[in-house]
Amino acid sequence: MSLPRWLSLKPVVPHDWADVTPDWMTRAIASHHPDAVIDRVDIVMRDDGTNRRARFALHYASGTGPAQVFVKAHAAAHRMVHLRNGNLFNEARLFAHGDRIPCEHPAVYLAVPDYPRLDFLLVMEDITLRGGDPRDATRPLTPAQVASGLEELAKVHRIFWGLSARSHRGLGWVKPWAVSKGWTMGLGKRIPIGLERTAGKLPGGIDALSGDAVLEYWTRYVRSLSQGPHTLLHGDAHIGNCYVLPGDKVGWLDWQVVRRGNWSQDLGYFLVGALTEADRRAHERELVEHYRQALDLGANTPSPEEVWHRYRLSPAYGLAIWLSTLGTDGWQRHEISLALAQRYAAAMVDLDTANALDEAGV
Repeated sequence: MSLPRWLSLKPVVPHDWADVTPDWMTRAIASHHPDAVIDRVDIVMRDDGTNRRARFALHYASGTGPAQVFVKAHAAAHRMVHLRNGNLFNEARLFAHGDRIPCEHPAVYLAVPDYPRLDFLLVMEDITLRGGDPRDATRPLTPAQVASGLEELAKVHRIFWGLSARSHRGLGWVKPWAVSKGWTMGLGKRIPIGLERTAGKLPGGIDALSGDAVLEYWTRYVRSLSQGPHTLLHGDAHIGNCYVLPGDKVGWLDWQVVRRGNWSQDLGYFLVGALTEADRRAHERELVEHYRQALDLGANTPSPEEVWHRYRLSPAYGLAIWLSTLGTDGWQRHEISLALAQRYAAAMVDLDTANALDEAGV
């Protein structure tokens, strides 16, 4: 019986990117490029924030492979937060188990959930070589680009519709969305700081909310995600985790918060945060219906009324997350967090999310 290939990579997760050698990288990309032999690796970018990330240029003694790869592992300063929230190993585990994720995403050459060291490793395609343009809230998407991103999410939701621990045993480890002490402790600490930093910058009704009230809306919404058929969720489908390819096709990065639950979480979290407030108001009904039709589940497709109602609930999630993120230093630039908090706050008011939560009985 042969050992898993990643066990031969020592150290499994490099302590420093300078430890990555040509031999290490040759074995890391071997699943896709078995004849490649790399004789030099050069770090062309490193960005050690929430995770440790680097781009490497690869030079070949023989065979062929990518000119660059993107490598990602955990940052020690944030390890315990992600462990507490149930996110630490998710992305590596998702791509290590072998089931194809049926949407546009970077090719993954190597995925290692390193349980003993509380770490993970991903060696991936550098999507910038295909013209991929990673976005953030300071560069909103067009309605056509949002439609593409929703189509890609709908592909995942359709394939994994009805997901349970029994239906897809390889994904039985994927946690359902649930309110946990880890999440509520972190959000409860940071949302009040975020509210202080947004003073006078949110719609009146939202600006007056307490941190406890924002957290309660989040809690009620997360509880709603246990309702209805479950599917595989990206779980963190905000604009900062997508990229735009030439031709406006949108793909998805960073599956670290992957969950199972109601489809509405990916739909609303993406749509509301990816558009300017004016574009969202002008196009959200047609985009919500575009997503519904892209699900293409026949008789199992949710009705237009249900999809719209679920969408109305969703800003409660994004508001809490981005006020909390604004209440930190070093996780995201404050201008990004503020822009997203403002978009979700405006949607909370426009969509009357508070009453929609009451109607949903959560």
